[in-house]
Amino acid sequence: MTEIIKNVEITRVFNAPLDAVWKLWTESEMVKQWWGPTGFTCPVAEMHVAEGETSLVCMRAPQEFGGMDMFNTWTYTKVVPGERLEYTLRFTDKDGVAFSPSAMGMPAGVPEEVPHVISFAETEGRTTVTVLEKGYTTDEAVNISRPGMEQCLDKMEAIIAKGE
Repeated sequence: MTEIIKNVEITRVFNAPLDAVWKLWTESEMVKQWWGPTGFTCPVAEMHVAEGETSLVCMRAPQEFGGMDMFNTWTYTKVVPGERLEYTLRFTDKDGVAFSPSAMGMPAGVPEEVPHVISFAETEGRTTVTVLEKGYTTDEAVNISRPGMEQCLDKMEAIIAKGE
């Protein structure tokens, strides 16, 4: 039986110029402010945004969820400044060594490698970002990923609103 592949696609329009939104995705200090769902923090964002390079990011769960650190790597396959980021997300330890998402408590249907495509377009001083995550095989996996990314985008909007 062939598995049905499910993707998560979210588009958000930010009231900010392209350069400001691009920095949110590519600069360590900016990523630290938004990576992870509401209530989570990002103590590590070692950004190396270039084709063939790998960034290491960490989201820390709030204490009521155990305070666990969850690391990911983003290995870039395409970087077109101001237009597109393509990377593969992997679940890793603090040293960037990959392991199965299920070992981290993720549900079935979350693949070991999650391809991402982030597209950017500016119109009249506003920036449209489309996030595409590929390869999930269950609704449960999609239903964890989608709200988490939406909350990350909400955090980005709050950063922009503060004018950082």
